[in-house]
Amino acid sequence: MKKLGIFLISAITVLGLSCSDENELALTPLPQNTITLTNAFSNLNFTSPLDLQNPNDGTDRLFVAEKGGLIKVFQNEESVSETSTFLNLSGQIATENELGLLGFAFHPDYSGNGFLFVYYTPNTSEAVVSRFKVSEGDVNQVDSTSETILLRIPQPYTNHNGGQLAFGTDGYLYIASGDGGGSGDPDGNAQNLENLLGKILRIDVDNEDAGLEYAIPADNPFVDTEDARAEIFAYGLRNPWRFSIDLQDNTIWTGDVGQDQKEEINLIEKGGNYGWNLLEGTSCYKEADCAVDGTILPLYEYGHENNDKSVTGGYVYRGNNVPELNGYYVYGDFISGRIWALDKSGNNQLITESGLSISSFGIDADKELYLCSFDGKIYKFTLAD
Repeated sequence: MKKLGIFLISAITVLGLSCSDENELALTPLPQNTITLTNAFSNLNFTSPLDLQNPNDGTDRLFVAEKGGLIKVFQNEESVSETSTFLNLSGQIATENELGLLGFAFHPDYSGNGFLFVYYTPNTSEAVVSRFKVSEGDVNQVDSTSETILLRIPQPYTNHNGGQLAFGTDGYLYIASGDGGGSGDPDGNAQNLENLLGKILRIDVDNEDAGLEYAIPADNPFVDTEDARAEIFAYGLRNPWRFSIDLQDNTIWTGDVGQDQKEEINLIEKGGNYGWNLLEGTSCYKEADCAVDGTILPLYEYGHENNDKSVTGGYVYRGNNVPELNGYYVYGDFISGRIWALDKSGNNQLITESGLSISSFGIDADKELYLCSFDGKIYKFTLAD
């Protein structure tokens, strides 16, 4: 078995970077014990919050999704004490195990068209991506009759559902889907290009192809591949629980939850195969020896020591309040509550041991970074006194 350092060099090579580029990508080491978490909205409480988004419409509002089916909206002010229900799906979703309302995103022209896109599980056997429209008479409420289901993704089990949505600078909607669940991807979904499971998908929500509520981008990697779904952008993922697009350089960062041994951070490339279930991280999963040709290995992986067992993908920090973090990808672990900062060279540094159940990260209109925790609180990153 090759050592991690060799695998990191291999991954960098796959991404088209030379060894000299690797050094150029290394950021200045973070000063120790200078970054901390504070309760961003001490008067607010949420129930299993797992996504935070802003609409970039000039209103300085934040929106938080709860697993049970609500999206709540409130002003981005520390003293805020009330939220409004923006969307209520609580009566029409399944929430067993890892099911529920799992992610949402605002259209890049939300201020003009009022479109919101939501990923949720209406029952135990499928996930849907739907488009909603804000109410004409209330900017803090969705028109409940406006739903258009764009995409249906069969779910054979009640775990590994993915659910993150994000728009790229290309204007397309990117969608994360898990492998459908079950231990070890028993149906081989992640490596199967004929289904949408274990993938990053990309669709054009501003146009429609015949028979679809969306269009397929002409440069999607499998458009002309026989027996492959044209929506697929990348594949070979187990449960990409939270990805983000760094709009400064268009890099797609994804945390992929591991099986028994490895958690991984991937830089997603168009057409890339990230190895699951042949590989778990950089290790062969089932066989002592496995073919890794054509796969892209993680930029970084970590084991299950220190109670680290479930990676939660984050964001590259581009805010102003914590300049030391600028350019670092910040992510955490749902089980241990530890939070790290990673650069493109694979240099990983521990920020803090929060002890929180970290379900998600998010950014506001000023690109400041927040953290959603299952203790019902939203936290922000600040400099320690």
